Amino acid sequence: IRVTRPVEPLEAKASAAVSRLVTVPLNTNQHDALTSFTYNAGIGDFQNSTLLRMLNAGDYSGAANQFAFWDKSHTPSGNFVTNLSLDARRASEKAQFLA
Repeated sequence: IRVTRPVEPLEAKASAAVSRLVTVPLNTNQHDALTSFTYNAGIGDFQNSTLLRMLNAGDYSGAANQFAFWDKSHTPSGNFVTNLSLDARRASEKAQFLA
């Protein structure tokens, strides 16, 4: 059983951006994974991503592998490091995309 909940405005914008920017067919899992990614990374980053370019070229497998490259965040000192929470989130998004 899937529980539905009201969609947040930013989540709705992310979902609409995915629908607008992706030019290849998506199943529900792929759309939902990309919406989660876009909600977290931002529409602009998704729009300019290699993930989107590969996906729109029909390379679903290559696009799925791109999730792993989006696991970095800035530390308070400005360093760019792997964030374990983002790493887990991206692994989950990839798994959902491939399901």
